[in-house]
Amino acid sequence: MTDFDPAQHRVVPQRGFEDLKVGERFALPSRTITDANFAAFQTVSCDNHPIHYDAEYCRAQGLEGLLAHGLQVLSFTAAGAGLFPHMIGEALIGFVEVQAKFLKAVYAGDTLYPALTVTELKPQRTTGVVTMQATVHNQKGALVLDGKHVYLLRLKGAK
Repeated sequence: MTDFDPAQHRVVPQRGFEDLKVGERFALPSRTITDANFAAFQTVSCDNHPIHYDAEYCRAQGLEGLLAHGLQVLSFTAAGAGLFPHMIGEALIGFVEVQAKFLKAVYAGDTLYPALTVTELKPQRTTGVVTMQATVHNQKGALVLDGKHVYLLRLKGAK
């Protein structure tokens, strides 16, 4: 029988701030957004605007259908949905900033393709700041969200 060490059970090999490269891209799983997703997000967000749940209201506004919540689209860029936080493991101190521009409407039935790309690495004394561009494209290739995430990481050997 072999000894098992839970601390060595990793999804991907561990990397640190020092191992990241500007331009490195982390694709997140694609998702087809549905009416059920809309209803679930409305429950969590308490957003009661009819643009998200009243089809007749949306038609009167000239929209093709119910419009996805912007924060719901942004949530698909959560780093935890992909491998980045698994890869950096305990080096991650925190998610410290987010910005987003909502560029195109997202409707039920759209498939979203989120990604994070390293755009800047700022080493500090014991930490490093990682800035990533957050993007979401739809199934037609249109950029529907463009944003920024900033993470604070512990440098190797820092406590």
